[in-house]
Amino acid sequence: MPEAISAALAHDGLVWLMLGAFAAGAVRGFAGFGTAMVFLPVAALFLSPVWALIALVVMDAFGPLPNLRRAVRDGRMGDLGWLLAGTAVALPVGLSVLYAVSPVVFRYAVSIVALSVPFTLMTGVRLRRTPGQGLLLGTGLSAGFLGGVSGLSGPPVILLYMATGDPVRIVRANNMLFLFAYTLLLLAVLAVQGRIEGAAVVIGLMLAVPNVIGNVTGAAIFRPERARLYQAAGYGLIVMSAMGGLPVWDAFG
Repeated sequence: MPEAISAALAHDGLVWLMLGAFAAGAVRGFAGFGTAMVFLPVAALFLSPVWALIALVVMDAFGPLPNLRRAVRDGRMGDLGWLLAGTAVALPVGLSVLYAVSPVVFRYAVSIVALSVPFTLMTGVRLRRTPGQGLLLGTGLSAGFLGGVSGLSGPPVILLYMATGDPVRIVRANNMLFLFAYTLLLLAVLAVQGRIEGAAVVIGLMLAVPNVIGNVTGAAIFRPERARLYQAAGYGLIVMSAMGGLPVWDAFG
């Protein structure tokens, strides 16, 4: 364990990772989503794909805790079982793909998926009915595969709930609850597969502190009547983080 701590403290980019963790937490606190979309493009600059996922899931196991009670109260809990059933089936498949790709491919995948979310949401697509079990299960399958490949399980679920037209408090709560449950599921799968590495865990624990502070800060400024303002700010942070994580900038470094 001392070796893991030393390796974590000596890792390049630790300050940038902490800033990314805080920004990701702030977005998650007021929007209910966005942790991975803000954090992973930054993490991919300094960590291998598997280490980035480990740091994310360890960090994200703590970050949302202060806001979960409110999410349980506001959310539609009956949806989560179907979403998680699909996610559990597809997640190992996505991880097997991740293990086979290069870090550059991972960085492109993370940035492109992250960029697609705010632009898709801006189109204003809407569902005309409450999501049924089949749609929830299919969304969970998409989320599990995408979460395994890139660490970004949120986009299918975020797009689903943003399209429902539900009140922002329900959308925020359901996204937050699903993403927290996905974090625990991903951590369990990585542990079963023997992919957990000590230094990456230590980095995740270190990042949990600024991430929790960001979550609390974001939740403190959240007001349902200002949902559009918060969404715009969250979209902006996601776009900036995703653009900054693209490998095309390496030539200018």
